[in-house]
This record gives sequence, structure tokens and C-alpha cells, in this order.
Amino acid sequence: MADRTPINEPMNSTVVDERAAPARTSRARLLWRRFLRNKTAVVGFVIIALLIVTAIIGPWLSPWAFDEVDRQSYLKPPSLSHPLGTSQSGRDMWALTLHGLRKSLIIGLVVALLSTSIAAIVGAFAAYYGGWLERFALWIIDLLLVIPAFLLIAMVASNTSADQSSWLLLVFLLTFFGWMLSARVVRSLSISVRQREFVTAARYMGLSGPKIIIRHMLPNIASLLIIDATLNVSGAILAETSLAYFGFGVQPPDTSLGSLLGDGARQISSFPWLFAGPAVVIVLLILSVNAVGDGLRDAFDPRSKASGMA
Repeated sequence: MADRTPINEPMNSTVVDERAAPARTSRARLLWRRFLRNKTAVVGFVIIALLIVTAIIGPWLSPWAFDEVDRQSYLKPPSLSHPLGTSQSGRDMWALTLHGLRKSLIIGLVVALLSTSIAAIVGAFAAYYGGWLERFALWIIDLLLVIPAFLLIAMVASNTSADQSSWLLLVFLLTFFGWMLSARVVRSLSISVRQREFVTAARYMGLSGPKIIIRHMLPNIASLLIIDATLNVSGAILAETSLAYFGFGVQPPDTSLGSLLGDGARQISSFPWLFAGPAVVIVLLILSVNAVGDGLRDAFDPRSKASGMA
């Protein structure tokens, strides 16, 4: 019987690399990781989250409503029944501070969202179309910048009726005078983006100007818009506080942190608890918002060394 030698199967020439390819990190995850390296921004983010939660559940954190009067306690210092004391009208300062925080947050967020949106639209459209539209937009911006906004807002706000909707007029006025500088920055960045290849390709594909602006130009300057909106929150709150300090902000019986500070500052030497609670809350809020804004700026800027290596 013939000796048969087994013939080995030819080996596959393809070498399988058992090492798994590293997963690509998304842009959002990369930005979040850079943001977390900024400890100050993280602390600010946590404080803002806690303040927002506190403002939302505020009515359940106090046995007193912000407009409820305790006729047995007028200008009383902090106690078990009134942790932050009472006001001259017998209203609980803890309930007033929580309501004022909620109102100030609403004003800051709405003004920031509206003013940043107007700045993005005006700046991007002026940069894309140019010509008479750009000249007209710049003329409007320059005109509004020279108007004494604080004085005009104070004059209009002083003639409003004292009802629950008085803050809406304040939001409108702060938005109307709060978008011009951001619009100039958006226009400058949009001019450089307008020359990019993807914008030219979209134009040759037949997309309309508004679609090109919304789909291609604004997403490429989204980092600026996010940072601008964040910082506008603190700017709007400070503006409302300044107006309320002089009696031109949110009108009674409604209240905000600014109006509480204005009322408490007049009696700070005799009744410091009227000023202390709202002052601590608004300082924490403004510092936290600014810290988050700085953290976002460093996270979006690849050249920044504040957030470490990506």
C-alpha cells in the first residue's frame, strides 16, 4: 500500500489583526472631557444646577408663599419658622428669595436666548448677502449702540403698571438693547466662513441663502453662539438687578433678586437679613455662570491650555 503524505491546507495569507481599533471620540464627548478638566467651571455648573432645582421646587421648600403675610412677624430676624427672617410687610424672606431666584433665572435665560438668536441672524445674513443689507444692518447696530439704553429702559419701565406681567416688558427691552455687539462678532466670523469651499459648493447645488446660513454657516460658529448665550445670562441678570436697585425692574407684587436687593440695601444697617440672602444667591449665580462661560470658551478653543490636552 502506497504511503500517502497528507497535504497541508494552504494558510490564509490574510493576517487578522486582533487589536481592536480605538473608537473615535465624538466632538461632543471631547468638548465635555475638556470642560470637566476645568474644575472651576465644573463647580460653577454644579452650583447652577442646584440653584435651578431649588428654584423649580421652591414652592415645596417653604411653608410660606412669597406673597403670604405673617401678621405676627414684621421685620423679624431669622428663626425656625422664617429661616431668612421676614420683610417689612411680614413676608417670608426665604420664600421671596426662592421666587426671586426663579424670576431672575427666567429673565436671564429668555433674554440670553433671544438676544443671541437675533445677533446670529442679523450678523450671518449681513455677512452672507453684503451690499445694502449689510450697510443697513451696521447702521442699525451703530444707532442702537449710541442710545443710552439704561436710561431709556428706566423711563419706559417706570411707566408700566404693577402687575404680574411687568417682567415681560423688561425682557423685551433688555433683548432689544442687548444683541448689537454680538451681532458684530457674528458678522466678522461669518465673513470668513462665507469664503469656505462647503459654502461655495452648497451655493452651486442650488441651496437658497437662508438654508446655507442655517445649515452651513451658523453651525460652524456654534461655539461662539453657545459661549455668548451663556455669558448673556449673567449680563441680563446683572442688568435686571441694576434696574431693580433703582426701582425700575420687576414691579410689586412680583419680585426678583434685583428688587429684593434694592429693598434690602436701604435697610442693610438695621435689618441685614433683608439683603444678605438675596445677595449671596445672586453672587453665587453670577460667579457660577461666568465660570461656566469661561469653561465653555476653553473647551471650544483647541489652542487653550486651561483645559489640558484633548
